[in-house]
Amino acid sequence: MNYKILLFVLFALLVHGCNNTDKLLHEDEHEEAVIQITAYSSEFELFAEADSFVLGHKSNILSHFSKLPKFTALEAGSITIRLIVNGNEVSQTLGKPTRKGIYSFDLVPKTGGKGKLIFDIKTENGNSIISVPDIIVYSSENDAQEAAKESVLSRTNTTVFTKEQSWKIDFETQLAKTEPFGHIIKTTGQIQSAQGDERLVSANTHGVIVISDNNLLEGSKVSKGQVLFSISASSLADNNSIVRFKEAQNNLEKAKSDYERLKELAEDKIVSNSKVLEAKNNYDNAKLLYDNLSKNLSNSGYGVVCTENGFVKQIYVQNGEYVETGQPLLLISKNTSLLITADVQQKYASILGDIVGANIRTMHDDCTYTLKQLNGKVISFGRSANQDNFLIPVNLQIDKNENFLPGSFVELYLKTATNDQALTIPKTALIEEQGSYFVFVQVTPELFEKREVTLGVTDGSKYEIIEGISKNERIVTKGANIIKLAQATGTLDAHSGHVH
Repeated sequence: MNYKILLFVLFALLVHGCNNTDKLLHEDEHEEAVIQITAYSSEFELFAEADSFVLGHKSNILSHFSKLPKFTALEAGSITIRLIVNGNEVSQTLGKPTRKGIYSFDLVPKTGGKGKLIFDIKTENGNSIISVPDIIVYSSENDAQEAAKESVLSRTNTTVFTKEQSWKIDFETQLAKTEPFGHIIKTTGQIQSAQGDERLVSANTHGVIVISDNNLLEGSKVSKGQVLFSISASSLADNNSIVRFKEAQNNLEKAKSDYERLKELAEDKIVSNSKVLEAKNNYDNAKLLYDNLSKNLSNSGYGVVCTENGFVKQIYVQNGEYVETGQPLLLISKNTSLLITADVQQKYASILGDIVGANIRTMHDDCTYTLKQLNGKVISFGRSANQDNFLIPVNLQIDKNENFLPGSFVELYLKTATNDQALTIPKTALIEEQGSYFVFVQVTPELFEKREVTLGVTDGSKYEIIEGISKNERIVTKGANIIKLAQATGTLDAHSGHVH
């Protein structure tokens, strides 16, 4: 009895397996009858899966529209599809998407032969047209099936990643392209305040430092004319500034009185004009000395005034410290421009004059900026080696940027002018696995082939590709790691999430 049950179960499994095989074969035949259409305009990517176009038969065109350059789903807009063959046209207009980013059209071709599909897209941002050439309308279903079989794409080492999935992540594709790619000098640079961007504030007299503002710290914002310190000499026995000020004040009052008295006597011809001129000279000198000593003087002493708007970079004195006239007190940075200083090896001496740009990578957040983005320029490079390290200095200037802090270090990729062309891709397109590098090449907007590449030099944001891909192949530049995870979890149904 058990033996008969076992035979029955095996027979049922065999029949079920055959039925599944027939089903899979049928699905494959159905897949072969579907044509895939990919086209681009400056504003949109179109990916459509359509039934083969047969004269007199209805064809469904399931169309996915992505907005460029971010490859996000088109959520609203009116689209008209037009099939034009030998001057005859059939069309359909949909006022809104069937689902987010998806428009499902139905057309019945009325003319056989080769024609084109045109998509007229109207959105709140304007109008756009996507044209698809070489669309063939067949006279019979058998002809369409045979043509569809010949156009089946290879799926070796490929991963399905649907448009619905890509719309949910940060995803982009770009064409691999050739461009000028010269020598790249990689080095490390240090951020410093630019020359002329700093002001040193010095003591205007001798005395004891009095810091009345507890918020005067390194990094504090200061304004032109702001009193930063007071210098008091009231407690000094010798050369007391307050005593000198009182003395200058008394001398000024005496000189003024003598001058005014002699001036009246001169009007009565009692004293000579030379005496009056001498008295005026003494008065003017006393006034100059008094004005100089009284400038910025308060009850707490002489004030040290800020000369520029900026930030306190460094304070050299402490509260209660004695200072001499001219002694540095603090350093103020306007922080409007920055200097990047770097050293390069002597072997690059002959091409330093050809430097036309640079890429700068910050180490704390791994972001890369071009010299042009930072409104920067190459200021100078050394004509001789540094005696300390035998390297050649290179100096660049950039505008103030919050991601660049004076004193910090950055990675520099100095770029030289060249006529040499190289095939390049963005750094974000690369995936590393056990020392080898790969990219995902787009077969269709929903099918991606994993391919190994051989790398050349890098400028920090792009890599030169020696081997593995060719010009104008479209590769994934953002989201490659997500596709890698999708590949690791198994191949998905090519029509997952699609409705025909």
